[in-house]
Amino acid sequence: MTRTITGTHPLDHLVLPTQSLEVARARLAALGFVVAPTGIHPFGTENCCVFLADGTYLEPLAVGDEQVAAKAIADGNVFVTRDRAYRDSNGDEGFSAIVLGTGNADADHARYVDAGISAGDMLGFSRPFTDPAGKSDIASFKRAFAAGAKATDAFLFACERVNAPDVDRAALPAHANGATGIVDILAVSDAPGKQHELISISVDNPAAERQGGMFSLPNADLSVLDRAAFTARFGLPAGAPTDLRFAAVVFSVRNANVTSRLLAANSIQHDIAGNDIVVQPAPGQGAAFIFRETK
Repeated sequence: MTRTITGTHPLDHLVLPTQSLEVARARLAALGFVVAPTGIHPFGTENCCVFLADGTYLEPLAVGDEQVAAKAIADGNVFVTRDRAYRDSNGDEGFSAIVLGTGNADADHARYVDAGISAGDMLGFSRPFTDPAGKSDIASFKRAFAAGAKATDAFLFACERVNAPDVDRAALPAHANGATGIVDILAVSDAPGKQHELISISVDNPAAERQGGMFSLPNADLSVLDRAAFTARFGLPAGAPTDLRFAAVVFSVRNANVTSRLLAANSIQHDIAGNDIVVQPAPGQGAAFIFRETK
């Protein structure tokens, strides 16, 4: 799918809280994904990412060191604070944040503050990144955070990659399920229209295209549906009333038959909704995963 949208931040990655990276790694592998080696943050959290050929990725996130995480919260680390608030409200499994790529996180933070949607102070950090062959380098990031009024809501943040690690990632996007990228992210809200300002400012396009609650990013769509529409469209439970909850990820796959055969072989329960293969959330997965064959 060719996109010509300019002036809008692209999707970078998705944050999927989990209680255990071991459980997440096993679940994602059974779904046919290659899972990267564990990455450890300097503020108590850790991840095991799934990288896709379109440049986006999934970030299953666990708390690896409770004491370090608690200190980070006390020091005002917005990322860890929001992760803790999400877990306290929703449990340790879920889909807490959409991350947008940016070349200037400082400018994004200033926009968020001016618009009254800033979730707090910026965060800059570095961590080692290790490829499947064991080679390591340092990855550095700068983040600016945006959120609605409730501390337990899902949130968005802009992520500037200050230093890209010099490692070989070639094997990481070669997934057995045929997934090549993310084409849509589905959110649920009891008042979808009220999310327009938060999302359009977060993606750096106040005039972002919006058709039926769909926001078009350069490399994916973000659709905000009410609970009835979400359930009717995908046959998935929409959950309790919410201001904003990220609920599902739609992946592009090369061949839906290959994907469904792999899921069946690995005893992953799945349903068919039109042209979509739907896998309901499970521990280590966080969100509903929807696989869609695209040309």
